[in-house]
Amino acid sequence: MKLRLLPVILSVIISAGVLFGGWFAYTSFAMENPLSNKIDAVPGVASSTMNLSSNQVDIELTLNADANLRAVVQQIKKDGASIVGKRTVNIKVKDNTSASLDAWWSKALFEVAQAMETKHYADIPVALQKYATDMPNLKVDSEMDDENVYIRLTDGEATKFIMLPRVTQMGVWPNE
Repeated sequence: MKLRLLPVILSVIISAGVLFGGWFAYTSFAMENPLSNKIDAVPGVASSTMNLSSNQVDIELTLNADANLRAVVQQIKKDGASIVGKRTVNIKVKDNTSASLDAWWSKALFEVAQAMETKHYADIPVALQKYATDMPNLKVDSEMDDENVYIRLTDGEATKFIMLPRVTQMGVWPNE
């Protein structure tokens, strides 16, 4: 039996094209597009980009200035749970910040980091309000759920969203 080279190569190319084309169509039409539509439909989301891989979903959000970050994150996790499955969801928020707002945050960050490290989460709003007297137009909102602490800083047109993870350590010693 003598195999012809051209039909074998053509059948391999066509099979690979159908296989990878089908995989691409499935991930695009059955997973990425529905999840992207659900994310864009969440109140407060101005725009989003998403990267879906086999073990994680990376979402980059641009939020409206009056958006509630905690509600947005919870809605995305709830609406996208059937598509995301067991993948880890990484959410990054693009800010419309200013230099003065970033400078203010760098001053308040020490006390916020200390409260996060010692797990005294009630100290965070107190520290933020203490530093808020430095900027007269600054509005500070902070919320918390079982996974993150959410902070929104608004100074006129500039808005900064911060999502701080509440990491729990397993084991008896912190270095385990």
